[in-house]
Amino acid sequence: MIEPKDADARRAVAPVICYPNDTLPVPPMDTYATARETAIKVSEVLVPVRDAACFRVKAGQFFRISSVQGPQVGDLNIWNANDLSERFYSGKSRALHGTHLTTGQRMWSSFPYLRPMATITADTLGWYGKDSFGGSVHDVIGTRCDPYTGNLLSEAQYHYCCHSNLTRALAAETGLSLRDAERHVHDVLNVFMCTGFTMDTGQYFMKASPVRPGDYLEFFAEIDLLGALSACPGGDCSSEHSSDTAACYPLLVEVFEPAEGTLAGWASPDVNAYDGSHGL
Repeated sequence: MIEPKDADARRAVAPVICYPNDTLPVPPMDTYATARETAIKVSEVLVPVRDAACFRVKAGQFFRISSVQGPQVGDLNIWNANDLSERFYSGKSRALHGTHLTTGQRMWSSFPYLRPMATITADTLGWYGKDSFGGSVHDVIGTRCDPYTGNLLSEAQYHYCCHSNLTRALAAETGLSLRDAERHVHDVLNVFMCTGFTMDTGQYFMKASPVRPGDYLEFFAEIDLLGALSACPGGDCSSEHSSDTAACYPLLVEVFEPAEGTLAGWASPDVNAYDGSHGL
């Protein structure tokens, strides 16, 4: 292919942010911080190695995902606990906030709802920033390891990847069949995972997570949530993400209830105000 004479000029055109986010509703972080000071733990779930588990969080509660035994990444799905059709929309969260999420940013829900489901209130890996490879932590660019891609690339039949883990956990929690539960499993927040895109080929890469026991990512639940978290079979994802041999560890999910009155003035966000007419 012949490069045009003005190729350098075309490449030099400055980019424009697709979705300027300075008009997004600002989360009341001071209110959340005050409420968190009084919160007491009301439940916990230990997510087993190479498996997934569900948990429930009421609107106005906090939940924390922690590394407890060794470096481990997790794939997180969340749904409206009262309506599984409203679920985390990783693509729109990425478009609004960027490729990786951290404190003060939000997990947004799918159309036609498009509202905050959870706000990140604490991130002990917030110091990591972006490394020299372009990697960062807690991504919304990867989908989740799944048996279909594994079969496509290597004709494997691997069942303990994150997609299958999340499917089994949701089926067990809701009573749905595996087939029906699978329809609700969606692209994830890759908790603790360190990822980016290569500069030469633009391929999605992963590298050893910087997470260590005691690190955590904490959220405020904006609506009633059903969550499912998979402890990825890749462990810290330093080499592969569907493996029976990688060192893997459990993840802990804890739910905290603030004292009564500490969220005065706060209310769950309404669904998106678009009228739904689509021009008709």
